[in-house]
Amino acid sequence: EAVAAEWMLEFACSCLCRHFAEQSGAEFWRWRDVAQALINGLSQIPPHQKKTVYLCQLLIRIAQGKSLGLQFENDQRISPLESALSFWTLLEREEIKLEKLHEEIRRLIQIQIVAVHMENRYFKEAAEVLERLFTDSESDKPLRVKLATVIKTKDPYVPLLQSFSYGLLINKIKSYIELFMKENETNFLIQEATKHVVSKGLGATALQNRPVEVNENGKSDSEPKQRFVLSIILLRDVLGHTFPIFLKFVLFRGLDSMQNVGKNEVSLACSRRRQRWTHKEDLELKLGVKEFGVGNWAKILAHGNFNNRTSVMLKDRWRTLSKIK
Repeated sequence: EAVAAEWMLEFACSCLCRHFAEQSGAEFWRWRDVAQALINGLSQIPPHQKKTVYLCQLLIRIAQGKSLGLQFENDQRISPLESALSFWTLLEREEIKLEKLHEEIRRLIQIQIVAVHMENRYFKEAAEVLERLFTDSESDKPLRVKLATVIKTKDPYVPLLQSFSYGLLINKIKSYIELFMKENETNFLIQEATKHVVSKGLGATALQNRPVEVNENGKSDSEPKQRFVLSIILLRDVLGHTFPIFLKFVLFRGLDSMQNVGKNEVSLACSRRRQRWTHKEDLELKLGVKEFGVGNWAKILAHGNFNNRTSVMLKDRWRTLSKIK
């Protein structure tokens, strides 16, 4: 059952990646619900699937990054993009080598967190988020100073924000998805599904031969839904007797979580925030501060073992420890 669940999560993630890259909204949201249900059905994240889980959570948040009213964390100050940044940090920890693309995406997310607040005229909040985003390190200082200056202008259309636009962030994420998909070409379900399509002569014709409803603009309303149904049928044929396991994860274990996703309350993030700090984690945090200095939470997070916590959590815990002293 566990192995089948892993296959299905990888398959759901690959669908999520593909629909994000193709900007096919309806199908992306359907596979978001499937992926989220499978993730919430896990008692713990298998080490080899951390990247898969983190990428799914990242894409869900990036896709809704301009909606400041949505909440993915218990802390209401944390916007969808700021939550996305925490998952990007976790993804970076799983990489063997950090490339230029990783740094570009990190910088773009940071800039867009500020930009989205400014676009909505939340200038005070933009200044507050700047304090949370950047450390006191010299490497962060140039961008921090530039963004502080931009916030003071109260102009969301300055050249800096236009150059590092949301569209550019989406394109960089697509580039990362492409690399991720190449790394995961050995996905069992995808291989079996491909063989099944070839053997049955399915593919584009399977959809084309089905009647579709066309709206007044000449566009198909049901095509995305039919594609989703065909994907589920394909899963059923490939999985055989293990297909009921898929349904159990999605329809039973994930039922509450799918409803919560609709309300923008992601249980994975919430469960992380309820997690009690251990003595070992406190020691890791103290050693990290000693090595990298107060404020360098991203570096401390990357070099320590904090059981899927975020840099914001590290900062809050350090404040608590400082008061105890």
